[in-house]
Parts: sequence; C-alpha cells; structure tokens
Amino acid sequence: MNAAMPKSFMTDARRAELRSRGATDHNIYMFESLAAGRAGDEDTAWEWLKFAELAADALLFLKKRRGAQFIRDMELRTTKADAVYGSDWLSRE
Repeated sequence: MNAAMPKSFMTDARRAELRSRGATDHNIYMFESLAAGRAGDEDTAWEWLKFAELAADALLFLKKRRGAQFIRDMELRTTKADAVYGSDWLSRE
C-alpha cells in the first residue's frame, strides 16, 4: 500500500496473514473496508471500496438500495457488473 491509500485499520501482521491464506489485493481492500466500518469510520470504509473489484450482484444490490448515482458518486469500480449486466446497466431502471 502507498500514501494514496485510505487510512488503514488493520495491522501489517493481519494483512500478511490474509495474504498467506491467498487473499488478493482486492480481498485486502474489502477487509480494510470492514475494519474501518467496525472502527466506526464509515467514510474510510467507503474509500477502501473504491479500490476493490466488487461482485456484479453486490453492485446491483447497492444500486437498488442507494441508487445508481450513489455508485457513480462513490467512484466504485463497475467492471464486473458491466460485463454481466451490460455497460449501460447503471443508466437502466
């Protein structure tokens, strides 16, 4: 991780443990988000999710709960959802 990354709520040892179990960078970002949320820092939790590749169904659920504009405003990666639902899925009802 570098200085451009959000504040971390995980120790280096925890990240190393996750990596030793096969966690990818995107998995680590998800765990970082969870750790920030548990610490009560919702803004940082969402910041970590900007780096993660979220599953298509997770993004579809988020669209239904918060709306397409929320996903755009949060600058979440939609690559997987674009592949599954089509590149215009955020614009469709």
